[in-house]
Amino acid sequence: MSLRHLYDVPAPAKLNLFLHVVGKRADGYHLLQSAFVLLDWQDTLHFERRTDGQISREDLHTPLPPDDLCLRAARALQAASSTTQGVHIRIDKQIPSGAGMGGGSSDAATTLLALNRLWGLNWPRSQLQSLALPLGADVPFFVGGQNAWVEGIGEKLTPIELPQQTFVVAKPPTGAQTSLVFTNPLLAVRPHAGIVYGFLGQHLPQFTEGWGQNDLQAAAEAVCPDIAKALQLLNAQFGNSRMTGSGSAVFARLNENQNCSTSAASLWLESLPPGWVGRVCVSQNAHPLRGWASD
Repeated sequence: MSLRHLYDVPAPAKLNLFLHVVGKRADGYHLLQSAFVLLDWQDTLHFERRTDGQISREDLHTPLPPDDLCLRAARALQAASSTTQGVHIRIDKQIPSGAGMGGGSSDAATTLLALNRLWGLNWPRSQLQSLALPLGADVPFFVGGQNAWVEGIGEKLTPIELPQQTFVVAKPPTGAQTSLVFTNPLLAVRPHAGIVYGFLGQHLPQFTEGWGQNDLQAAAEAVCPDIAKALQLLNAQFGNSRMTGSGSAVFARLNENQNCSTSAASLWLESLPPGWVGRVCVSQNAHPLRGWASD
């Protein structure tokens, strides 16, 4: 019997432990090196199969743009598979938008994985990945389902093993428009010979203050001054703070031996200025939908 619905389907956020800009293609896209790690901060999506071929969406929490990435993902998979089935998607949006945490991309990836199952397509992961990159640079990572060393414009993924870590994440109410960050003069491309920190097999060193940096940070601070304020707040309390993606969320690794307990960090987050959001997050070894597509 075919599935009629899939409820409580997770779409986790991510952090860039570092982000290096290592080149620029002729088409204007920047080439990156980064380490992506999955978090337990997530959106929740619900899917109900429609037999009329229509694709619709309902927002349960934060209103989304009329044509968001999950709708585009659903249409792309519907067209590529030539299915006559449709879907109604309900989204409980918890990951802040404009944060650099990949919320919209994660929603799109979860949509591809969920509809692959709901519509009975049984596509392998590689076939889903062919639809992922045109949707957004972070979508392939979430479809891949594992923490990864990421290169190119987001399409080159190598799974990596990272120790489970706890992070304090804070986002100011303002955001940094990605296009403005990448065109800001403070964004400098590293000389290629000096940027390869080295991919170390399946392992990366534990995230520390000395492991890389976010090359977008200075440009993002110029576009969104609240990022600098967020970095100062976290660095004063926890140290080792940095921005994720193109912002505006920032994070710090919580070391309970040196800083404070998880409960104390949660209490500190309650003191953030009005309009800010924050959470204590734990990294995840794999995407919760990792088994929803064959390799």
